Amino acid sequence: MSAPERIPPRSVTTAEVLARGELTVRGQIRDASNAVLHCSVSYEGQEALCVYKPVRGERPLWDFPDGTLAQREVAAYEVSEATGWGLVPPTVLRDGPFGEGMCQLWIEGVPGSELLALVDAEEPEPGWKAIGLAEVGEGKTALLVHADDERLRRLAVLDAVINNADRKGGHLLPAEGGRLYGIDHGVTFNVENKLRTLLWGWAGEPLTGEAVGVLKGLREALSGALATRLATLITPAEIDATRARVEALLDSGKHPEPSGEWPAIPWPPV
Repeated sequence: MSAPERIPPRSVTTAEVLARGELTVRGQIRDASNAVLHCSVSYEGQEALCVYKPVRGERPLWDFPDGTLAQREVAAYEVSEATGWGLVPPTVLRDGPFGEGMCQLWIEGVPGSELLALVDAEEPEPGWKAIGLAEVGEGKTALLVHADDERLRRLAVLDAVINNADRKGGHLLPAEGGRLYGIDHGVTFNVENKLRTLLWGWAGEPLTGEAVGVLKGLREALSGALATRLATLITPAEIDATRARVEALLDSGKHPEPSGEWPAIPWPPV
């Protein structure tokens, strides 16, 4: 008699671990504006570190509805996944020790990747893009620059689509394998133009062919499966505004420029 066929163990995805695993609080990230808890999560023999942001720990904002930041974080992940660029760590909405909240895979940043710099010059050196002048004390200014990096350029396109109102330097996490992740997407998807970012270096420049292809894919997805997923996270008006931003980018064929109606650079920038 032949031995029974062995069934290989089911592969558990990171999203499943985050959504279904046992969540254990390990500590709190104190310098965050909202409640941010460092946690471990375990499920079917798989373990991971994560960030848990309970809705009840969100501070009210005048320009965003109360209790919606966690959902916006998940919506940003959904759009990131639809681009195929994987710029946002796996993020889910789930219940936890302090109620419903956002749970996101913890990314350990790799030091030594220069993405931002202050330089005593009027123009950036090759390989860098100018953001603007910054005060450095005693009435002096320096030029704030970011790397001319294709990963940052993709993130600039994603931010324009999700209308990111707070892209700071501390939200950029270079990771192992040359990956770059963006985090902290609670203030996104507003129906009004709120784009506020450090990634203005390509403002007014033509979009890459890759970005145009991704935006065309997003336009299609926003009429199908992606729109269905987003409908559980943000409002119909916010989904319509996202579609409109994608169309505007495709119509112009360029990276957006500061509108002048809203501070262009977040403060503090890091």
